[in-house]
Amino acid sequence: MTNDHWVQKAYDDHRRELHVHCYRLAGNVADADDLVQETYLRAWEARDAFEGRASPRTWLYRIATNVFLDSRKAASRQTMPAGDIFEWSTEIGPYPDALLDGDPQAGLAADETVELALIAALMYLPVRQRAAFVLRDICGWTPGEIAEALDAPVSTANSLLQRARGTVRRHAPADPQDWRRPELTAADEEILRRYAEARSPEEFGALLAEDVRITMPPDPPVIGIDAAAAFLARPLDWRTIPSSANGRPALVGYLRRPGSPQYEALVVDVLRIVDGNIAESNAFIGAHHVAAFGMPLTLDP
Repeated sequence: MTNDHWVQKAYDDHRRELHVHCYRLAGNVADADDLVQETYLRAWEARDAFEGRASPRTWLYRIATNVFLDSRKAASRQTMPAGDIFEWSTEIGPYPDALLDGDPQAGLAADETVELALIAALMYLPVRQRAAFVLRDICGWTPGEIAEALDAPVSTANSLLQRARGTVRRHAPADPQDWRRPELTAADEEILRRYAEARSPEEFGALLAEDVRITMPPDPPVIGIDAAAAFLARPLDWRTIPSSANGRPALVGYLRRPGSPQYEALVVDVLRIVDGNIAESNAFIGAHHVAAFGMPLTLDP
């Protein structure tokens, strides 16, 4: 097999996994798309330099990680704001389950897709710490492999990892088993259906937890069942489509403004359901989030 065919096959075999890996690093699908494309271009340019000391998968992951680091050099010097990232970050975004479901070759990538709460926790990390954490605690790389990927001594890689773990422990679910994408249940789907059909404060209130939170950066969150029910029941002309993201129920929303002939893509709401009630709704506002779900940007009435 020529190097040209070898690189193409390696990329085709691992493209889904690479996309998930890049999503974990970048925190949103649009940036992950760009990182995967650049990974392929760099792999193609370096095809004659591959010596086979690592597997094709490891080689591609290393390239993808460095593409991410290069793309974030300026951001790595920025100070992360404090507080709930769902309340202020407009960069984080959900990962549509439809990108993985139904594809027999996407099994490993589906298993490695992480919970939205962990993605949020990773956004608190400087980029090199984020890369070290993802490679070690999600991908299972050795310290030596991480050091090679980061072009740093093993001691530096270990230091980055320890600092990253300390930060993640403060922001992510305590049990690493909760980092993986949950399974959407029939009960979750039923609550999502009722949520999509609800119109009145009473209908919404019947689905919400007492301390429910609705986040929608850059606007402030809506907290509490009464405030959330009133907010959700505002008299707006919505079209909504049930979906799922990161293993959670999700609702893709289109809004038709007064005088507009069409519904325009606006938001993806990702729900967290606890004990049969919606405890949190994270609203990801922007047509690019809707596009990530493979949905059109407008709908006819």
